[in-house]
Amino acid sequence: MTRTATEQDVPELVRLRALLFDDLGGDFFHPADADDDWRDALARVFTQKLAEPDCHILVVDGDTGLAACGIGTIEQWFPGPHSRNGRIGHVIGMVTDPSYRRRGHSRAIMLGLLDWFRDRDAVRVDLTASREAEPLYRRLGFADHPDPLLCWKP
Repeated sequence: MTRTATEQDVPELVRLRALLFDDLGGDFFHPADADDDWRDALARVFTQKLAEPDCHILVVDGDTGLAACGIGTIEQWFPGPHSRNGRIGHVIGMVTDPSYRRRGHSRAIMLGLLDWFRDRDAVRVDLTASREAEPLYRRLGFADHPDPLLCWKP
């Protein structure tokens, strides 16, 4: 059902990521000064990340294009008593095309990503959940994050 993304999937990965931003809406994800240059930059980053060992992109094929995708990355943070090796996983860009929702694609992708994180000795996996997806993530063992999250935009 799931497979690892390839360079041939990059246009569809960009399309799905744009759908995610449409779903999220608001000024943060759709700033007034944005243009479409971000799509070209995203395609370049996808191509680069597909070759890196600390990034894993899983997809589910649809009838014409991709039905769903999810991205896992691992960052090397500083170890501490709560993080023995400092390897922190992140799930980014889980998105399913609206015509393929409610078929178990996100669950299958998440299970594949969680196996990948375990195999790479991640000590924690973080994600930001939409209200619709939060019940799935909680059923898979995700809990409230111990750190409050803030962001700064220069």
